[in-house]
Formats: sequence, C-alpha cells, structure tokens
Amino acid sequence: MEVILREDIQGLGYKNDTVAVKPGYGRNYLIPRGMAIIASNSNRKRIDEEIRQAAHKAEKAMKDATAIAEKIGDMVIDLPTKAGESGKIFGAITPIQVADALAAKGFEIDRKKISFETKIKELGEYNAVLDLHKEVHHTIKVNVVVES
Repeated sequence: MEVILREDIQGLGYKNDTVAVKPGYGRNYLIPRGMAIIASNSNRKRIDEEIRQAAHKAEKAMKDATAIAEKIGDMVIDLPTKAGESGKIFGAITPIQVADALAAKGFEIDRKKISFETKIKELGEYNAVLDLHKEVHHTIKVNVVVES
C-alpha cells in the first residue's frame, strides 16, 4: 500500500514523501492518526501543488538548519551521571538529556531529532546525530562523565 506522509516519521520518511507500507500499518495506524493519506492520483496532485507553494519555505528551513549546524560546530557536550566503579552507568543516556544540554547552551533541538550510533551504557565519548533537516544531519560528541 502506498501512502503520502503528512509529517516526518523517523525510520519511514519525511513529510510529503510517498512510501510503501504494509496495509494494516497504513489503514490502522498512519491514516487514522492523520500521519498519512492514501496515495491516489487526486491526493498526489494536491500534494504536488502544496510542494510547489512551500518550495521557498523549505529552502529557508534548510538554510536555518545549516546555520544551526554551523553554530553547533564541533561542540562536545559533557553529561554527568551516576556510575559504578567499573564505569557502567546506572540507567542509560537518552536523547532527552542531550536535548536539555543543548538547550542549556542555547540550541533548541527536539529530542525526537536526536539519535545515537550505539546505546550509551558506560562512561566515555559517544556520537549523537542531530537530524536538523531532511538533508542536514550533524554529529556532535557526547562525553559521559561520572557525576561529582
């Protein structure tokens, strides 16, 4: 079943993308929640018109995302947390903690747009990927240190 996404869905696609999904997922989850519409000819024409009208907005959003990525640069975020003597932390580091640390430095990034290459369960340095725009992804270093 082909659907047109009405919003960005991580792991599936971005707004106005046409994607193939299983029929049950489309009919029972995406469409009732307003996250997608069926990819019929009339809906495709309507979406194409919306895309044409929103082209300049998308260009501005990409410029803004690029500017944020440049401002962030090679930033390293220190996240203090409780840890055992072996270096294993209690719990795990989540995107919420990274988003809060970025907010403290003046960057408002949605927690849903932050992902990790590996799960963070020990002290050390890790990479976090910021999905700032459809075409702009930025990697920052997250340094997990023991809380003093």
